[in-house]
Amino acid sequence: MSDNPRRDFVRNALAVAGIGAVASPAAPAPQPVRAGESPLPAYARAQHYRSLKQSSYDRTGGNHDFWDIPAGGAKEVFRAEGAGIVSHIWFTIAAKSEHHLKELVLRAYWDGNAKPSVETPIGDFFGLNLADYRIYESRYLACSPGKSLNCYFAMPYRNGARITVTNEGAQPVGAFYSNIDYMEVPSLPADALYFHAQYRQAAPCVPVKSDGHNLLGGANYVFAETRGRGHLMGVTLGVVENADGWWGEGDEMIFVDDQSKPLINGTGTEDYFLGSWDFMGPDGAQPFGHQMYGAPLIVNAEHKGGLYCCYRWHGDNPVTFERYLKHTIEHGHANDRGDDFYSVAYWYQSAPYVDFPALPSVASRIPRPHGA
Repeated sequence: MSDNPRRDFVRNALAVAGIGAVASPAAPAPQPVRAGESPLPAYARAQHYRSLKQSSYDRTGGNHDFWDIPAGGAKEVFRAEGAGIVSHIWFTIAAKSEHHLKELVLRAYWDGNAKPSVETPIGDFFGLNLADYRIYESRYLACSPGKSLNCYFAMPYRNGARITVTNEGAQPVGAFYSNIDYMEVPSLPADALYFHAQYRQAAPCVPVKSDGHNLLGGANYVFAETRGRGHLMGVTLGVVENADGWWGEGDEMIFVDDQSKPLINGTGTEDYFLGSWDFMGPDGAQPFGHQMYGAPLIVNAEHKGGLYCCYRWHGDNPVTFERYLKHTIEHGHANDRGDDFYSVAYWYQSAPYVDFPALPSVASRIPRPHGA
């Protein structure tokens, strides 16, 4: 080694640059592009659709870029004919009612069907299952500062689409802003599936007395149940605790093509939502939100009146079914707790619609601790 560190540093720097006696290593030879492959990302290639938007802009050219929705009224926020794909939905809402996220109902209809394939309170659809705005970002849903709601689920249709918002509250919505981005396409691939989103609730869940074992999930909370072919994309869930203690010892059980027993069994509710250890319990729980999972709302953890909102996406590995799907989860260990659950399940299916259970009344959708 030289006794002059400074000179060694200069010599090494020259060698790395390819100057001097020490040769730099040869750069790896470029690899040829395989047949049928392209090094270009999809956005740098020619696109075969027409990009469009439908919005609440002022048709007079003024600045009244929103709609009002009277109490009991409905607004059609999107209508398209032919084949296309809704790629992004953005809403922001100014309303007097503190419960407007539960009172406004979002519905989507594909291919001229009279029955909706999406039917859910608008807050629940965007992961705000307890009617409270919380800032978070995930791969498919997000809520931003300023209370803007965003959805990036692709929603294809072959013969037209219609999206409505209905105000089931007692007060008018003074300003409903909407921007819906979509694509017109010549046609859809034969294997394109239809987007579904279904709301359910149990307020409260009914506790079950048992020996502490539950293999078949008969009393589980049901996120969704459907027949046909498709795949599950995930769920959002809001929980109001009606008793002290940890509510999340329940395991998910997903029935696939067999109604008699679940194909998929999990290890706990917080595990299903990809957290761990009670989300760190009453002394350490803090909200979090990631691309594929999160709990953006945790308040008064593990105490009566505690509030949680969680989401889990299966976009990395959608749960496929050929004939039947029932996605369930225990409410407490072996269904031993009676908390309030409010959820939305999101999936794709070959049929443009399936029969949904009746939407619960608006009064019953408002989150309140049991007995309040």
